This record gives sequence, structure tokens and C-alpha cells, in this order.
Amino acid sequence: MPAICLYLHTHQPRRLKKFSVFDIGSHNRYFDDQNNRRILEKVARKSYLPANRMFLDLIRRSRGRFKLSMSITGILLEQLEADFPEVLKSFKDLVDTGCCELVSETYYHSLASVYSKEEFKYQVAKQNKMFQKLFNYTPAFFRNTELVYNNDIASVVNEMGFVGMLAEGWDEVLGWRSPNFLYTAKGNPLRLLVRNYKLSDDIGFRFSNREWKEWPLTAQKYVDWVNLLNIDSGAQTLNLFMDYETYGEHQWEETGIFKFFEDFCWRTLEHPRNSFTTPSRLVKNCEPAGELDFHRLVSWADTERDLSAWIGNKMQQAALEKIYGLEKEINEIGDERLADEWRKLQTSDHFYYMCTKWFSDGDVHKYFNPYESPYESFIAFMNVYSDFKMKADKIMESKKVAIK
Repeated sequence: MPAICLYLHTHQPRRLKKFSVFDIGSHNRYFDDQNNRRILEKVARKSYLPANRMFLDLIRRSRGRFKLSMSITGILLEQLEADFPEVLKSFKDLVDTGCCELVSETYYHSLASVYSKEEFKYQVAKQNKMFQKLFNYTPAFFRNTELVYNNDIASVVNEMGFVGMLAEGWDEVLGWRSPNFLYTAKGNPLRLLVRNYKLSDDIGFRFSNREWKEWPLTAQKYVDWVNLLNIDSGAQTLNLFMDYETYGEHQWEETGIFKFFEDFCWRTLEHPRNSFTTPSRLVKNCEPAGELDFHRLVSWADTERDLSAWIGNKMQQAALEKIYGLEKEINEIGDERLADEWRKLQTSDHFYYMCTKWFSDGDVHKYFNPYESPYESFIAFMNVYSDFKMKADKIMESKKVAIK
């Protein structure tokens, strides 16, 4: 059996209020703190706390043979630190075992890698500082927002000193190659781990789908599928990348997701030669099988594996152009609180809610959208933007007057 590299992405955005045109000029708070706290409390109770207990128990009972990796966005860590310290402690307890690798990303879960190299670097550095502050941890691996990746982004990540990066194992890129091996990025030594999206999504999306031909998914059936990877191709690794909220939120406890995963882990570990690993351990133990050329942007979202969920329509494009168009002004003003608000407005979720795609993945967009329509989301965002721009202009003008 290949070494299993389990990576879990953990994020909750700071959702906006339904900011109306009549609010423009008021400079009121933009974020719906009450609703954000309510949602996070629900997710923590259903997912983070029970999942962390399960993972910690697996580590302790297996004497460290069970391992995992995860990323936690900076804006989520802020919310946990302020309102849910017991949840933050449960994440710290996992990291303190030495069997849980923290993977870096953009602090604000933004698309800065696509729009601004300097802003991208700033947000990654801020994320690393937060890891150092809360966990006393320096990450060696990186995952970009929504696994957005291409050769150019890999070059920037390599410049920042990371050992490796996570990406989507999309068929159009891999061609005849398997996602179950370690690779290098094109043109630089950055190590690359790509997601086995089929086996990842069997757990992340299809587990509780009674219309799926493989339902119900049992632990033994899944172990058998994993074993086939080694028989068929001599795979080095099985990269299972999914949302942390898979456990308890996307797949409710009543579906049997916790019992399934525990059973799968114990059935795997009952064989001495089987193992779980982390990205950094995998790099130390394996040689790259080749180089991967991602000449276009690829993400882990939807059936197209592109960025159309965030930049696919004119509303999204206009909103993104407006918010990133403020970069020079925000940097010139130099106000930390204003800059933090601006960066929270970059969070990719705001643009995801504006998505108008209604193909095979349309129900996913509808489910996760807190607005009644993508147009309502766009209007609320642009109202916030107008108010924020007015506020920034006033600060800039007052700064010029003070200089005179």
C-alpha cells in the first residue's frame, strides 16, 4: 500500500453584511460578526472539535503511526483566538504531537497569487508569522487558495523558500502520469504533491450520496481500492486532500463518516508496512518521478478545475478589478486597520458567492451561497467597496493636507 498523505484545509470567511446603497458613506462595520460567530460555533461543534478528538486519539493509540497535515487560514485563526480558544487549543494539541504538519497558505484565503505578486508574498509571510505566534511552527510546504496553481506561481513559492507545494492532480495536466507519485515543478526544484481527486472526492463529496453506485462506502472497500494502487502502479503515495469540514459538517456524523474513517485507519495500520505520512516526510523518503508542466491556472474546484467559480462572469471580474485596483493607494496610506479591511475584502469566498454557473456543479454553488442570488452578493460587495473607497480617499486626502 502507498503511504497515505492526508491533508485537510480549514477555513471560515468573514462574511459581509447585506450592505445597502443607503449604508454608503456611513462607514459602518462591513462584516456580519454575529452571523460569522454563529456559523463558526456550529462548524466547531459539528466538525472541528470531534474531528480533532478523533485525530488525536488515532495518533496516540497508534503511537504516532497515524499522521496528517493541515492548513488553517489566518482569518479563521483570528476568529478562533478571539471567540473559541478551546477549539484553537484542540488544533494546538494536534500540532504538539509532532504528527501533524502545518501547511502555509494566504492569510486571507485570497486570489492574490493571480493579481499581485507582492500582495501574495505579504499574505503568505503574515500567515507564517501567525503560525509562529500560535504554534511556534515554521511551515515547509505551501498550498495556495483553492489549490490554484501554475508554473509562475510555483516560481514565486520557490522564491519564498518553501520545500514543496500541493496542487490538483488534474487529468489534463497529468496525461498518462499518475497522481500517486512525488513530482517537481517545471523549471525549479520545488517538490509537488498532486491530489488524487477521485479517491479524495469519494470521501469528501460522495460518501453520503445514496445515488452513488458505490454507496455505502465501507472501510474495507476503501482499503481494497487503495491497495490496488500499489498492485497496478507501485504508487509512492496516496494524496487525500479535502476540506476539514468533510468530517462532521459536509458529511454529518449521522452518515457514519467518523466511524468510517477510524475503521479505515485501523484496517490500514494493522499491517506493519502500511503508513500515513506528511508532505515533508514524503519528500525526505521519495525521489521525484518527473516534472509537471502546469502552463495554465488549475484549481481543485468544480468539474472544470479552473478559476471560473471566482472569475467566470463580468460581476466577479469587475469586483476583483476594483478591489485589487486599490493596492497602490492602500500601501501609500499605510494604515494597518484600513489595510486589514481591504485584505479581508479580497477573501475568495466573496467572489465565489457571485458565481452564476449552473452546470453539473451548480447545486454546490447554491448550497454554499448565503445570498438569495449571486446578483445580491455582487450588489452588497460593491456597496461595501464604494463605502470603503470613500473612506480610503478621505484618509489619503487628510494625509496630503497634513504633509502640506
